[in-house]
Amino acid sequence: MLFASTRAALVPVTFEEAVFRGLAQDGGLYHPMEETDLRPFFLSLTESHSFVDVAAAMTARLFPENFTPDDAREIAERAFSFSPSMVHNVDGLHLLELFHGPSCAFKDFGASFLATVMESFLRRSDRRAIILTATSGDTGSAVARAFHNRRNIEVVILYPSGRVSPLQEKQLTTCGGNVTALEVHGSFDDCQKMAKDAFIDRDLMARLPLTSANSINLGRLIPQSFYYVYAFAQLKSRLNDELIFCVPSGNYGNLTAGVLAWRWGLPVNGFVAAANRNDVVPEYLASGLYQPRPSVHTPSNAMDVGNPSNFERLRAIFHDNWNGMRSMIWGESVSDRETVDTMRRYYERHGLFLDPHTAVGVCAAERRFDRELAKAVDVVILSTAHPAKFSEVVREATGAVPPIPEELAKVLTLEKRAVQVENSFEALREFLLTRYST
Repeated sequence: MLFASTRAALVPVTFEEAVFRGLAQDGGLYHPMEETDLRPFFLSLTESHSFVDVAAAMTARLFPENFTPDDAREIAERAFSFSPSMVHNVDGLHLLELFHGPSCAFKDFGASFLATVMESFLRRSDRRAIILTATSGDTGSAVARAFHNRRNIEVVILYPSGRVSPLQEKQLTTCGGNVTALEVHGSFDDCQKMAKDAFIDRDLMARLPLTSANSINLGRLIPQSFYYVYAFAQLKSRLNDELIFCVPSGNYGNLTAGVLAWRWGLPVNGFVAAANRNDVVPEYLASGLYQPRPSVHTPSNAMDVGNPSNFERLRAIFHDNWNGMRSMIWGESVSDRETVDTMRRYYERHGLFLDPHTAVGVCAAERRFDRELAKAVDVVILSTAHPAKFSEVVREATGAVPPIPEELAKVLTLEKRAVQVENSFEALREFLLTRYST
């Protein structure tokens, strides 16, 4: 499988090259040049296949030039000591829990795979890499945990001051060692622009081995497709007429990964792009006009993105065909009040805590599929984070505090360590060259 920029038909690159470049030289995002047909493999899966089985098989099939089947199995086993968990029939919906990894969020899957693959590639060639990543919350936590103490790798995480939850901030600022957190005086969009500007600065890229662990990096995006395949395998024997995935969406990497799985042959009938008030993509799907704007703060803060990077990949996948995209992806925007009301209803009705991002997905799915229609449709909602990561919002919505997993409780006792920087590329460039140039 070869990859090219979303913006121009430049010389194609291999998976390894795309992983370490992160962003294409023209500022575009790498995406697959061909559509591998994996449908026979998908149809052979059963409920007995573990997540590691799925991840190993897909790694070997997607990247045969990089990994033998044995190599792929080793990568999957090293990357995934955790697995998704399916909760069936909650008011007719399925919840795919993706928060059982080290940072208790779905981004553990992509980050852990990317860290394992990068470490493997670097070992072969005795190189080093500097990971530069912007986060609206969960990415930073996952990247910090996945890359901590990895050999030949340094990590720099940019996050917006005052716009991540206290627990998220603790997770991404307490690793130390090879992980440095930069607290940016601005929004996530500012952080993302600073990182993007770094990757298209040719002088900086020539002086430092920079790459990204955001979902702009294919090595983090593609493994997110694995759990769509795993969910299909878990449901295959009981599926109704249609399978729909409802995806809480901010930077749209998670949705893009699902769409890639569909293009590779996964039997999916559609996707719901569930947004909060930062709804530029649902607006595009309704009108055909894409109008990025500054993000606004909501209870589902990891989705507070006003100009989502991966929308560029979605446009490339659908060849910039609006009708084609909206025939497969349906947009729903959920208000802050609806988010909180959904969290309260599910706690009162089922004793079930939802984090605010999952609540956006649940509300969007309920609106899109009424109960009669749901009898013929299996709707899988990606449950993206443990509710304890947003205990303040959960407590306000439900009046109760969700139990904190042990891995989260540990970080609360650690001291925050962050470097404060202004929201300008010049400030980031100066920091990187001062810290890492030799």
